[in-house]
Amino acid sequence: MRHGRWFAPVIASLLITLAQAQLHTGGTGGPNSSGNVHVRVILENGRNAGPYLQVRLLGGGTSTIGTTYTNDIGEAYFNGVPLGSYYLEVSGDGIQTQSTDSFMVDERKVSQSQWVTVRRLEESGPRPVSAHSTMVSANDLNVPGKARKELDKANEEMAMQNWKKALEHLNKAIALAPQYATAYNNLGVFYAKTNDIPHEEEALKKAVSLDEHFAPALLNYGKLCMRQKNFPQAEELLQKAVTVEPNNPETLMLLANAEFMDRHFDAAIVSAHQAHSAGQDHPSFVHYIAARAYQQKNQQSQALAEFQLFLQEEPKGPRADYVRGDVAKMQSVSATQPAGPQ
Repeated sequence: MRHGRWFAPVIASLLITLAQAQLHTGGTGGPNSSGNVHVRVILENGRNAGPYLQVRLLGGGTSTIGTTYTNDIGEAYFNGVPLGSYYLEVSGDGIQTQSTDSFMVDERKVSQSQWVTVRRLEESGPRPVSAHSTMVSANDLNVPGKARKELDKANEEMAMQNWKKALEHLNKAIALAPQYATAYNNLGVFYAKTNDIPHEEEALKKAVSLDEHFAPALLNYGKLCMRQKNFPQAEELLQKAVTVEPNNPETLMLLANAEFMDRHFDAAIVSAHQAHSAGQDHPSFVHYIAARAYQQKNQQSQALAEFQLFLQEEPKGPRADYVRGDVAKMQSVSATQPAGPQ
């Protein structure tokens, strides 16, 4: 894992070379021939989906041929796959489970690439941070390599729900580096997954105390405060996270929600608009928050516009049906009101 940044491209290059060599020789053609599948998981905005997502290679029906996990840049590999028809299923924390169309592993190609686009969940739980993430705490720069390896092992065990082993590796990482903010953040994630809220809060509070500018820990602690309905503290933590990452749509949406629940309606509207401006991958739910905030301010036309934006971005599903009902009521009330002076 330590050399994951350069090792993955080397593997990809090697696989391409092997594929070209087989094409030149006409393929193996034998009854036991097999191929390799290179999987790349990306988000809707084209960015890599990150590590620890489960990737299953499935054959006919629902039989599982192999299971692996994405690396730091959202890649996964299946080597030595028998010839035949397969499809992929990607799942994990913070994303909607996604299956692909079927594809063939045949003797014409030694290796092939499959791209899978997944969608982030708006209300995802706390997420661990990789030892090689670009969003690391300043305190982590001098962390020894052994501690980083323990952190990566813990993350892998958490992805496989091997809770006992994950905790052992996290404790080893912290013993090797007592000021390791990322390890405390991931320890908080571990306790969240095992439903131990007091220890989750203790670990996240420690991570934030070690580095008050560490956005992942601020975000995860803010999510915990939202679950605890401690909206003022959630607002404070998420505002700090936004200061560090001003264009993170998920953090802006959570901040807007915390501000709304804390009855800071003007601030909620501003944060929702910032989330919308942050990029096309912003959650559609930000428009619902803004609409509700406008309704609290009795600004019905602005609320209606936000509801309509929500429906443009999320035209199907139970939430869309619910919003259409609200819009119909608002339009009905508006039609019965007397017109203003001309």
